Amino acid sequence: MPSPYEAVSAYFCAKDGNRPFLMRRVFADDVQLEMIVKTEAISFPSSANGLAAIEEILSRRFANDCENVYSFCLARPTEANRRHFPCHWLVGMSAKNNGAIRVGSGRYDWYFSSDARCLVEKLIITIDEMEILPAKELDRIMLDY
Repeated sequence: MPSPYEAVSAYFCAKDGNRPFLMRRVFADDVQLEMIVKTEAISFPSSANGLAAIEEILSRRFANDCENVYSFCLARPTEANRRHFPCHWLVGMSAKNNGAIRVGSGRYDWYFSSDARCLVEKLIITIDEMEILPAKELDRIMLDY
């Protein structure tokens, strides 16, 4: 990835679209993941190391449980964020097992390599809020992008 913007965009495509192979364009092989979850409505491991773990946790396992995933980063990285990009995010999704809707927010802290590849060496994901809404509200809440 030649820029933080392209890395972050590819990450959302990989996570939201269940495309774990795209994670290889985003993360270094020895990437470190830290998860700070401040809600009982969703669970993730507190940490993981390595690209394979990232692919499993943030794409494959996530896609086993969720569908209709739409994530939004509330800022756009620039060249000034070449090494570190903090941003708040919003997400909407539905559960595969019962259709319940989850709407959440939090913060990403992206740390990129200093070389031309601009791969993510460390990612801290903070989940501040995650609300669960009834499945019957899916059509009203989810927009057709």
